[in-house]
Order: sequence, then structure tokens, then C-alpha cells
Amino acid sequence: MKVIVLGGDGYLGWPTALYLSKRGYKVAVVDNFLRRHYDDEMGVSSLVPIEHLQRRIATWDAVTGLTIKSYVGDLTDESFVYKTISEFNPDAIVHFAEQRSAPYSMIDRDHAVHTQVNNVVGTLNLLYAIADINPDIHLVKLGTMGEYGTPNIDIEEGYIEIEHNGRKDVMPYPKQPGSFYHLSKVHDSHNILFACRIWGLRATDLNQGVVYGQETDETILHPDLATRFDYDAVFGTVLNRFCVQAAVGVPLTVYGSGNQTRGMLNIRDTLACIELAILNPAEQGEMRVYNQFTESFSINQIAKMVQQAADDKVEISQIEDPRVEAQEHYYNAKHTKLLDLGLLPHHLSKAVIKNIIDLASKHSNRVDHLAINPTIGWKKTKSVLMTVK
Repeated sequence: MKVIVLGGDGYLGWPTALYLSKRGYKVAVVDNFLRRHYDDEMGVSSLVPIEHLQRRIATWDAVTGLTIKSYVGDLTDESFVYKTISEFNPDAIVHFAEQRSAPYSMIDRDHAVHTQVNNVVGTLNLLYAIADINPDIHLVKLGTMGEYGTPNIDIEEGYIEIEHNGRKDVMPYPKQPGSFYHLSKVHDSHNILFACRIWGLRATDLNQGVVYGQETDETILHPDLATRFDYDAVFGTVLNRFCVQAAVGVPLTVYGSGNQTRGMLNIRDTLACIELAILNPAEQGEMRVYNQFTESFSINQIAKMVQQAADDKVEISQIEDPRVEAQEHYYNAKHTKLLDLGLLPHHLSKAVIKNIIDLASKHSNRVDHLAINPTIGWKKTKSVLMTVK
């Protein structure tokens, strides 16, 4: 089977490409290296050094004898999208190629516009190209659990049956996104559902929780194959950030009450979920939605687990929440569909957290302490980035 991984130079895209290649898929990666540009903009680099894409691909070939093809270009360029899909002729497309940071999208008007144009227009170009070239291509699109927000009812997997004035229907689950980034994902979901309905496309929308970890069975084969590890307040996910703070001996910064609850999953489970979606494609005209996470924790629970893994040698500090979000809320999100397909989760444990802390300690000389604390506030229309050294 032939698979294109869009955003194949990124945190999740690169290990996904390796995972699929190792498992016998013919893989191509597409990237415009915009994520590396964000590093230049903010003056913060991946904690773990990463090589450029061509070096990574050459090393993969040398280590495994397997070939990954690369295409360099932008999804907002429709001619590039059409040419790439026509040339590689994939059976499935895995779409990671979006600006993925909520804080980045909230810096100011320019960053909000950039996020929505990059994400929404890129996905629209992709949908048109699939419809025109081969509507049978299965689109596996990375969404986010953040599309749902924190409603006071159970979160279903994409759709909900409602009764109103004595009539029933199954509708897309109501969305309450918490940033311009999350809004862009909602727009994507609506556009994909529309395209499936009118053009008969097939798509799987994976609403992913917070991912943690950096190592996979493939990335540890050689240092050149490492994927990035973000710890800063703009791109670093909460557990990774806490582990870096523990490694360098600074307090774990909990935003607000710390009672906000989120779904989470190990990076290795992300790869498994992607393959399960590919192996079990949606039907023609169907947009399937899977909630892609394995466990739920409050921020306080995560902080306490990291503190214990660090042998209680690090403090926990509550700071003002830069976001506008519910500090106390109900959270019960369904996530059974991927388990039904055979997902075997890697659960969060003290050993897993300690491994991440050890990884961060190994590269502690690369930590920019100024990059860890938040400087972007949701209530501001313009924030000043303070992460530049």
C-alpha cells in the first residue's frame, strides 16, 4: 500500500513515516519546513537535536535498506498538491501538515490569520485534489480533542443522537474550541464532512489528545532518526514540558487551578492508531471520527506524577492561567472505536515519565529557561514573544 504523510518532517509525521515504512508500506513525505521556521521565529530549538529531512531519509535507507520519497512544497499551493498526489498515486494520505499550536495562534491577528489560512486552505486544496484525481484515496486527518471543548455532557466520538420537538437525528457533535488553532481544526472537520457528502470521499478524522514522549522503536535506531521534542510554552505539550522542568530543577508550572482534564496518549500509540485507520478505511461518502487518546488526567495529576517520578525533588507551582478555559469542569470523553479495532495502549507510568525526564536531563544544556513560562495571553490581542535568547 502506498501512503503519503503530509507534515512528514514534524514531531509526529516523521516517526509515522518510519513506522509505516518499516511495516512494509511505500511511503512518501511532504513538508515545507514551516515548523523549523517557527523555531527561528521564536529562538527556541527542539530539545533533542534533529537532522534535516534529506539526512534523515538517507540514514533510514542506510540503516534499514528502506526508501522514503520526499516532496518539498506547501499545501496552500494547489498546483503542488495536485502534482504530488498525481505522481505518487497513494492509496491513503495521512495529514499532519498544519500549524499545531494553540498559543501560537493566539499571539496576535497575523498569527491567527496565518494559522487559519495555512490549515483550512491547505486542507481544502487537498480535498479538491483527492476529488479530482482519485476519490477512492482514504484521507486520515489529524484533528484534536480540543475541538469539543469541555461540555457538561459526555463527549461522543464525532456524532451525537439528539431529540428535539419529538424528532431524532444523528448530528455532528457540537464544537466549543478554545483557540484560533482549535477553530481551524473545526473548520477542517466541517469541510471534510461536506466533501465526503457531496463528492463521495472517504475520510477518518482522528481527534487526538495530548501526546507525550519522543522515542519510538524506529527513531532510536540511529541518532539521525530522532524526532523533535518541544518543551517551550508555545509548542511543548504539558507532560513533556513538566519533564523538562523536572530535569533542570525548576518548579512545574501548573496553569490556574490545575483541575482542567485532558485526554492523553503515548507517541507510540499515535503511530498504531494511524495504521489502524489505514487498515480499516472509511466507506465511500463517510467521514468517520475516532477520539484518539488512551487515558484522562487533570493537570494536577500529571504534575504530581512527574514530581513523584523525580523523587519529589521538584516543586509544583500554580501560576495565572494565560488561557480562557474552565478551571472546574465535567469531562467524560468516549474513546472505544480504536480499542475495538485492536489498539493496545501504552499506559502512563512512573517508569515512562522517568524515561522522559532522563532524556531531558541528557540534553539539559539545550534548555532555554526563558522559553518555558507562558508569555501569550488569550485576553490580549497582541502578545510579545519572550523566548528569544
